[in-house]
Amino acid sequence: MIKILIADDQELIRDSLRIVLSGNPDFSVNTAANGIEVVRAVRRDKPDVILMDIRMPEMDGVQCTQIIKENYPEIKIIILTTFDDDEYIFSALKHGASGYLLKGISADRLIEAIHKVYHGNAMINEDIAGKVVKMFSQMARENAAVITVDEDYIEEITESEWKVIGLVSKGLSNKEIAAELFLTEGSVRNYLSSVLKKLDLRDRTQLAIWAVQWRKS
Repeated sequence: MIKILIADDQELIRDSLRIVLSGNPDFSVNTAANGIEVVRAVRRDKPDVILMDIRMPEMDGVQCTQIIKENYPEIKIIILTTFDDDEYIFSALKHGASGYLLKGISADRLIEAIHKVYHGNAMINEDIAGKVVKMFSQMARENAAVITVDEDYIEEITESEWKVIGLVSKGLSNKEIAAELFLTEGSVRNYLSSVLKKLDLRDRTQLAIWAVQWRKS
């Protein structure tokens, strides 16, 4: 059973998502109306996945993400956003969100996303993946110190692993990377696991941010 917390200040959205997700036998669903309620619900119920609205009263989704990931790093957070929330994207990913999804996503895609992040994958809606990569590149050009990795760790990366890292930084999924490099998806997952361990990075999102910076440096 995957415990899900829906965090959104709009009652209609909360109730709609709860109805959709509660119909899935794999899910147990609770809701919160603002950032303070989210923190309380996390302390009380320890959800596995949080669907986090970016703009909420009391405490916004970025602040909430930072607090939760600092105290409960195992909890996965998916930010629910609209196209006009670009300014928040980088901050939430930097603080540990597993990805971004547009609020208009279909029920099937949302359920798929929840399963993916629950199992440790990043999830970024294809409609805004390009924006995210562009933002990473912009931050790197401005020499913003966002993700740092020890030089000794970098020297341990193999040529094959660098190829995978390069495609991750372009926003490709494991399936797309496998097709590009003529590998199985299992091999890609193994490469990613090895890279994250070597570089001491938390997840695929941190790897993508770091890789863009490294390429531009």
